[in-house]
Amino acid sequence: MTEPSSNIQRDIDLISKIEVIPNILEVVRKTTGMGFATIARVTDEKWVACAVSDDINFGLLPGDELVLESTFCNEVKQSRKLVVIDHVAEDETYSCHHTPLQYGFQSYISVPIILKDGQFFGTLCAIDTQPAALNNSHTIGMFNLFADLISFHIDAISRINFTEVRLAEELRTAELRDQFIAILGHDLRNPLGAILNASQLLLRIPENERVNRLAHIVEDASFRIKQLIENILDFAKGEMGGGIDLHIDSNVDLETSLNQVISELQLVNPSCVIERDFQFSGSFACDASRIAQLFSNLLANSIIHGDTRRKIVVRARAEEDQFTLSVANSGKKIAKEKLEMLFKPFSRGENKSSKNGLGLGLYIAQEIARAHGGSLKASSSDIETRFTLTLTSAAMQAK
Repeated sequence: MTEPSSNIQRDIDLISKIEVIPNILEVVRKTTGMGFATIARVTDEKWVACAVSDDINFGLLPGDELVLESTFCNEVKQSRKLVVIDHVAEDETYSCHHTPLQYGFQSYISVPIILKDGQFFGTLCAIDTQPAALNNSHTIGMFNLFADLISFHIDAISRINFTEVRLAEELRTAELRDQFIAILGHDLRNPLGAILNASQLLLRIPENERVNRLAHIVEDASFRIKQLIENILDFAKGEMGGGIDLHIDSNVDLETSLNQVISELQLVNPSCVIERDFQFSGSFACDASRIAQLFSNLLANSIIHGDTRRKIVVRARAEEDQFTLSVANSGKKIAKEKLEMLFKPFSRGENKSSKNGLGLGLYIAQEIARAHGGSLKASSSDIETRFTLTLTSAAMQAK
């Protein structure tokens, strides 16, 4: 398979970024007394010079090619072993070899450059028209050391390049997320608000059963879309590191906020029976709108998954130093292993109906609890499934 020219050029550019390469080639020439040294990229079909140090006018520049079969580097690639010749004319193996005859050199050394992942990159090689003392441990050790050093730098720069590409992709993704959030936050919520308002106006038309039924359908769908949008917005912000925004107020009317949530859900689920037991003996500092969002997610979840023939029981207790809220519904017991997965994002349980949403509601609810320094727990038995929120002033202050 032919190596694409773009890949070869990429490798030449990569070698050019390694600042130590010119020094390595110069040291190779001066230490051995040879006139030409190069780093070659060697593939199955190509031999290409990536970097050159030439004191004998051999005539190659970075990017120039030699016929692969005319080089010793082809043999080095196949065997992954060095080739070293002190004096071609006196060497029994290479004295009649076509390569030195074609290029007119008498001394030669080439060592493989093996990348950290085991792939063959090319060779570090040197030639001269005169004999040279190369086949010794000192010279071979130096070449092997330089080949390893080149491999190290190639790996390091490749990692940097990969990181830069990933960073550019992540920046692009972040931009798309920002655009996505902007669309959800403005372009979708505005028309949704208009639809919801229109449905509520239709419900005021007296003695028109068909209009009221259709208006209820529109209102129900609009309310569920609103919840989905809010949950997706919070999830997207959390994934971007923004977390759940809180606006703590010590004078909030939590009871009114919870009652409003019940009224909204009761309106779109008129057959559902919701029993409330509220005891508010003091004001609890928190973000009332976020607690309402949490409660809405819990209550909507109970309506979807609970036994529609049985009531949902909501209990709330508020004091100055603690607030507890629980939502319980009858229905099929949730297995322990599934109970532990309820608060994972996109966990939808066994109910796959269209009303079940994206599986973000409970996840967002737990994130709101954590942002307040509190906890949201779930329990399930043959009698009921219960979600319990617990917030304390001490935990809030610690946050």
